[in-house]
Amino acid sequence: MGWFERIFGAITGDIPNKPSDDTVQQAAANTSLPPERIGITGEYDESGLAKRVALAFDEDPELDDIGSLWVAQKGGIVILKGKVPSPGFLEKAVNIAEFQPGTISVDTSQVTIG
Repeated sequence: MGWFERIFGAITGDIPNKPSDDTVQQAAANTSLPPERIGITGEYDESGLAKRVALAFDEDPELDDIGSLWVAQKGGIVILKGKVPSPGFLEKAVNIAEFQPGTISVDTSQVTIG
């Protein structure tokens, strides 16, 4: 099980590849949706940004799903909460989340290291 499936549940059929930044920006421009609300297939989704972050985590071979870190969002703020094994792991997760279209900031105040 990967990040996406653990946090958001399985999707009927295959989990799609993470949409490219261009796809998200184009969907936002064409539908006037805020980029943080663009879902994994370009649809409106309240948790679109968090879902795209989880898919990006799944795509990074260095960021194995540790089962103790969760991804949520409040508007354009990505919220990471739980426990990570090292500062480097958290830094990697934050870097990935920061570069998703629609991310304003990443809140790690609910993350412990150890």
